[in-house]
Amino acid sequence: MDRKNLRQHYYKPKHQVKLNALQKKRMFSFRFSKVTICILLLAIGVCSFFLYKMLFFPRIQLKGDTVVTVPYKKEYKEPGFLSSYHDQNLTEYVKVEGKVNSKKLGEYPIVYTVSYHGRTTTKTRIVKVIDDQSPKIEFTTDKNNLYICPNAKYSFDDYKAIDNYDGDITSSVKVKDYGKIMKYQVEDTFGNRTVVERKVVYKDIEKPKLVLDSPSTVVLMVGDKFSDSSYQVEDNCSSKVKVKITGEVDTSKAGEYQRVYKATDDSGNITKVVQKVVVMEPVKKGVIYLTFDDGPRSGTTDIILNVLKEKGVKATFFVTNGGPDDLIRRAYLEGHSIGLHTASHDYSVVYASLESYFNDLKLVSDRVEKITGQKSVLIRFPGGSSNTISRRYSVGIMSSLTKEVTNRGYRYYDWNIDSRDAEGGKYSADDIANFVINSLSHDRVNMVLMHDVKVATKDAVGKIIDYGLNHGYTFEAITPFTDMVTQRVNN
Repeated sequence: MDRKNLRQHYYKPKHQVKLNALQKKRMFSFRFSKVTICILLLAIGVCSFFLYKMLFFPRIQLKGDTVVTVPYKKEYKEPGFLSSYHDQNLTEYVKVEGKVNSKKLGEYPIVYTVSYHGRTTTKTRIVKVIDDQSPKIEFTTDKNNLYICPNAKYSFDDYKAIDNYDGDITSSVKVKDYGKIMKYQVEDTFGNRTVVERKVVYKDIEKPKLVLDSPSTVVLMVGDKFSDSSYQVEDNCSSKVKVKITGEVDTSKAGEYQRVYKATDDSGNITKVVQKVVVMEPVKKGVIYLTFDDGPRSGTTDIILNVLKEKGVKATFFVTNGGPDDLIRRAYLEGHSIGLHTASHDYSVVYASLESYFNDLKLVSDRVEKITGQKSVLIRFPGGSSNTISRRYSVGIMSSLTKEVTNRGYRYYDWNIDSRDAEGGKYSADDIANFVINSLSHDRVNMVLMHDVKVATKDAVGKIIDYGLNHGYTFEAITPFTDMVTQRVNN
């Protein structure tokens, strides 16, 4: 071995000298001690900082989580917070900043700040508005069973998918046919999924559609010609549907009749449409209709009934909810017509609104039906359909009421002769009788307004009847088939 190699062999550099196990252990312990000391110092520093904050800064404690979620379009409700400095409550001094718009998805910071003696503490809560609601699949037919026409294919037209965020996502619905089961699946933008299964049944359970080309109620006069309505009929499964029409209509006699149109498909499903045919009495010129409002009243109504019975004349009583039931019952049993005036006769109630009018009308209607066993469709408006006092309580209400009562099947009757018996008692029985007698005409219907709660009226009725019978007039009670006598609507 030459001198150069000998030197390299016996004299190695220090950094190449290998450490024994004891040396390595000592060196690791030294390094570990330094790291531990650093961590301890850091921990002491952090604890000191928070201790300082706790001792010298006000505190804010949030109720609930610091990160909360709110469903889309649902109102965010603040969970609350507490604030204090040592034993002093500072909750009322906390300022809360930030708003949550639940109609827009996203994150909204709510910042809570409190200051005390120049020191300020702030905390933040994050509110996340999310869409976690699954879409809804709705069906226009049975939601549990899918009925398909025999020997037909599913048309995929009886469902709709609506999502609270995406809106109509019907086009995203995936339908899979598993033979006896049909599965519908849809997923919204945020992965919320809905799956619905329906049992498949090959059977026609749907009724035919039958539509008449004329109104459901046809009004004719006695002697008019009646013809059956034409109609349109269709069915989901059958190409041929049989239609049978039954029911008699006699236009020679006033009354209410029914024609029944029955459509039957190949599977035996039946649809019935009932058309009401009302045959009205002809206009009866020279007929006198004595009508009495506001009753009944003991001491007047009973005397008027005595006179009517004695003379063999029928009349019409438009009653309220006042007076004894037995007078209404007596009038009905003796062949007089019972109409509806109002329950309260309070203009501010009756004409406050459509709803208020019909609520009041129902009360008196129920009373009459309970007493007589019959539901009356005869109406007289307080003040008549031409009254203007109703304008104080609801502008235009008479225009609406006159249409709505007929739409609901009622018949309203005004008058063309006013006996003036309601004018404060300033007219005698003779005056009242003469007002009526001088207004009678053989060339028209004579609809006479009177009030059976007035004392003078009971004494005038006999004179009016005697004059009418002696001069070729006839007396009748109003029926649902009597042509309406109406006035011009002024509100």
